Amino acid sequence: MIASSNMVIVATLLLLLSAASHVASFSHVSSAGKRCCWLHSQATDLEMTNNGRSTTESPSFVIALTREEGKNGKLNKALQSNSNIKQIISSSSGSAMEVNEIPCIAHADGPDSDNLGKTLSSSDFDYVAITSPEAAKVFATAWIDEGRPKVGSVAAVGKATQEALKAYGIDVAFVPSKATAATLVKELPTLEEATNEGRSTSLLYPASAKAQDTLQNGLEERGFIVTRLNTYDTVTATWTPEEESLAKSTTVACFASPSAVKAWVKNTAQLDCPRALAACIGETSFAACKKNGWKEEDIFYPEKPGIDGWAESVANALQCLAEDKC
Repeated sequence: MIASSNMVIVATLLLLLSAASHVASFSHVSSAGKRCCWLHSQATDLEMTNNGRSTTESPSFVIALTREEGKNGKLNKALQSNSNIKQIISSSSGSAMEVNEIPCIAHADGPDSDNLGKTLSSSDFDYVAITSPEAAKVFATAWIDEGRPKVGSVAAVGKATQEALKAYGIDVAFVPSKATAATLVKELPTLEEATNEGRSTSLLYPASAKAQDTLQNGLEERGFIVTRLNTYDTVTATWTPEEESLAKSTTVACFASPSAVKAWVKNTAQLDCPRALAACIGETSFAACKKNGWKEEDIFYPEKPGIDGWAESVANALQCLAEDKC
């Protein structure tokens, strides 16, 4: 009986140890204070240290999430659940994927930030165009502070921007078929009421100070009257030594804006490291990468912007690395 009990205890301990070894597929927050997740081939057990790194090997694929701090969660989740990424990792014996949050940008008040609330309460517009979740936050905050005045129909570029507005109780009347300013310019209809009154359709554009003139110029060419307010600015984030170290080991950097691309270039200029592949959320960031020196074959982006397509672009970059084509 005693021998039998001992065998049961030993078997139970072995099962617990086996289960624990498989929990290491995803890790915790690193010592640098940034999100650090792992996905690895089942062919290799990684021994994790306190800062989330392996004591036996370095990861084959290191991905940097570069949106401002706290706004990388959706992409991180999409990467961890992407079936193609899992397949790449599992088919590359001994390979591992590490995902780090290395914010490239931070937001500050723009030169027109104080004028937004006054404009909302004193002027009428047929449309308000919101082009990013950050623009949605800035607009909604000013709108709430002014007592929720009546505004025109709200046009949102992209699903994420639409969701951000809805979270503040703002209904969205128009979303272009593709999440770009150029597509909104082509598809936003003129207001029939304005045409009947013999006037131009008016639009308020609360923008980043660094936003291109694509939306403003394009709509004005179509006859719209556009009031642009530079309500916030995008500035380069200052990296800590830990973030610089993570950037040096990055093989794929994920970009959601030209500002993030420029900030990555600026912050890595003095680092002795090869340039990472670029995985972009859409063609605007793709164009920024080309402008800042990436080879076209080292940039990956989806035809239609969005989180899932962005994650698939990362998968394509990893596949390129796995096949030694990049």
